[in-house]
Amino acid sequence: MYQYSEQDQRLIEERVEQYRDQTQRYLAGQIPEEEFRILRLQNGLYFQRHAPMLRVAINYGLMSSRQMRMLAKISRDYDKNYVHFTTRQNVQFNWPEMEKVPDILAELATVQMHAIQTSGSCIRSVTSDQFAGVVAGEIEDPRPWSEIIRQWAALHPEFAYLPRKFKIAVTGCEQDRAATQVHDIGVRLTKNDAGEVGFEVLVGGGLGRTPMIGKVIREFLPQQDLLSYLEAILRVYNLLGRRDNKYKARIKILVDSMGAEAFGAKVEAEWEQIRDTELKLTQAEIDRVKADFALPAYAADAASGSSYDEKLNSDQDFAVWIERNTFDHKVPGYRAVTLTLKGLLKAPGDVTDVQLDAIADLADQYNFGEVRSTHEQNLVFANINQADLYPLWQALVELDLARPVVGTINDMIVCPGLDFCSLANAETLSVSRQIQQKFDDLDYLYDLGEIKLKLSGCINACAHHHVGHIGILGVDKNGESYYQITLGGSSASDASLGKVLGKSIPRDDVASTLEKILSVFVEIREEGERFIDTVRRVGNKPFKERVYAAVN
Repeated sequence: MYQYSEQDQRLIEERVEQYRDQTQRYLAGQIPEEEFRILRLQNGLYFQRHAPMLRVAINYGLMSSRQMRMLAKISRDYDKNYVHFTTRQNVQFNWPEMEKVPDILAELATVQMHAIQTSGSCIRSVTSDQFAGVVAGEIEDPRPWSEIIRQWAALHPEFAYLPRKFKIAVTGCEQDRAATQVHDIGVRLTKNDAGEVGFEVLVGGGLGRTPMIGKVIREFLPQQDLLSYLEAILRVYNLLGRRDNKYKARIKILVDSMGAEAFGAKVEAEWEQIRDTELKLTQAEIDRVKADFALPAYAADAASGSSYDEKLNSDQDFAVWIERNTFDHKVPGYRAVTLTLKGLLKAPGDVTDVQLDAIADLADQYNFGEVRSTHEQNLVFANINQADLYPLWQALVELDLARPVVGTINDMIVCPGLDFCSLANAETLSVSRQIQQKFDDLDYLYDLGEIKLKLSGCINACAHHHVGHIGILGVDKNGESYYQITLGGSSASDASLGKVLGKSIPRDDVASTLEKILSVFVEIREEGERFIDTVRRVGNKPFKERVYAAVN
């Protein structure tokens, strides 16, 4: 993984001391509340319902075991012994004391971590595919390009105060696990007719109050022009994006109002002015960054042993876990493993300090000291020798990190909701527990097949409910939590926005309503059809009739 240069390290250390001084001056009454708000947000600090929340960047989801141990230490020393992994591959501390946040940032800096630009109207941390570099069929590993973008975006002086927050995702595979079509900019590695590798560029995607799918404004961009083209997009947005209304300030609103063709023309004109400047990437610079993402020292004989097949045949629970929670690897004899953070008695995405330390130890023992976070609020060991899968599985079972539910309705994405967030309208965690308990029969889950369930506590859509096969949005009705259901969304290559099923339902009816929806699916699905395929084939009508039959 990328190792900070002396300049990188100095930058984050200086930022820590700047923020320490700003915090001290705020506490002394020398900085007004509104001015400090901007400063704390650009250092990842929110004021939530019960306590501050600190969001820490995990750029493109990649962490070392050393960094995991630091997260565990901070959770013990400054928080309540756990952390929360988000849908943007970042990690959050939900209970830090504001006065001690500079100390937390100083400790993070010792392991090349920070909270810079995890909030505020700036370019947020870059996200990517959790299986980057190991999946078969990948055009190219997107992580070096994500890192190049990170270095360009970090504390970029021109884009520190954009009209609104700005998010970039990069993928190198046809199967889009980075949700590039619902980001402000989506960057997809592609090949032109000459076989050259470059980028397809999308703009104007996003969820929240006004969900939109991104539009392609350039089908092929040469590699050396990546930064200059991104800079051109940001310049056009910075100049033309609205600042008078935060609900209309995102780039998706600008692209929609102008039209993708007109917006793209503005970008092309700006790009022509800057494409041959110092922003043009040299091959030497590209190679320098790529060198930090070289493949690990895989065992040449990983596929030759017989113990793995023996365990598959003799232990049914292990075989189920392999089928559900592991992923094909491009190197024979290896698999990628998903560690499920979806236990019955905890919030999705939460991990304790004990688990973090244990994950770090297992990463050192089996996975070249590396851990990855996912958009689904899970973790990944991307390089597991098949001979190590059985002892790893046993260890993960003991840690409650091996529930074989990946891709099922119980692998749901959930925001913290009203339990924590000051913006939320409705509870989410109690509802997720309700759903987990209702659908805890693994045989039934497996029969249902792939279902992406996403539950948000407000219209800001932190859980991406608009693009869930089943999306659930919490709303407030006279002080009570109600839930609106959408069907047919997707953030994958076939991206689509879900359609509202009908009027919202009370909190206690959510799981039973899902049961009715799924009963219709079981009755009308065709052979081999996924839930989303059925919804797209028949629409919402049969599901709506079943859900609201008793009411009508």
